Amino acid sequence: MTKMLLGNSMWNLVSQADTVTKIVLSVLFFLSILCWAVFFYKLILLRIKKKQMQIVHREMKRVRTLEELLDIASVHTDTLPGYFLTKNLTFLKSLLSTPDGERKSGLSATELEFVQQHADQTIDDILFGEESYLPILSTTAAISPLIGLFGTVWGLVHAFVRISERQSADIATIAPGIAEALITTLAGLVVAIPAFVMYSYCSSRVRKLDRYFTLLSNQFMVLVQRLLVK
Repeated sequence: MTKMLLGNSMWNLVSQADTVTKIVLSVLFFLSILCWAVFFYKLILLRIKKKQMQIVHREMKRVRTLEELLDIASVHTDTLPGYFLTKNLTFLKSLLSTPDGERKSGLSATELEFVQQHADQTIDDILFGEESYLPILSTTAAISPLIGLFGTVWGLVHAFVRISERQSADIATIAPGIAEALITTLAGLVVAIPAFVMYSYCSSRVRKLDRYFTLLSNQFMVLVQRLLVK
């Protein structure tokens, strides 16, 4: 078995396969490379953003005034939590502004609900962006076995045609054709199983990021309520 997987037997099967089988294997190989690239890309970004969230959370615990909150937003303006704070502070500023250019001293209960809704919508928009490329992993995990099965069915048909042409059904005639057909199923599973694991892992990291944003939103709303709601 080891010799077949690591030696020349597997390569011989691939090199002797027909055009359709080679196309199927090429598609699966491309999907595998794409999935690994997406996985490492998302893994690095999500780890960076997790650290950014942890830093901002620690700093938010020490905030006592709006000026301190503005300082945190300005320092972390290029980060994901900084973007969240900046966008919501901008919306808060628009609510506090009056038509004559003056600033109101506080917010009404209705305006506070508007701030909460805006914060929730900002989180939804951010998480939607964080879920980008994940459909590539889930789709690959779903379709790779089907692509491999298509290659297997095609290979079996091709093998049976070859048997009928040779008018022989001995094991020496059947075995190479069956092995050639099944190699696409194996390739489909080799692509699908890691893709499913990658998708599950990245999805769990996005859900964890959602939890961090919920905590950040709660910190933000508590501060706004304490300082601006009369």
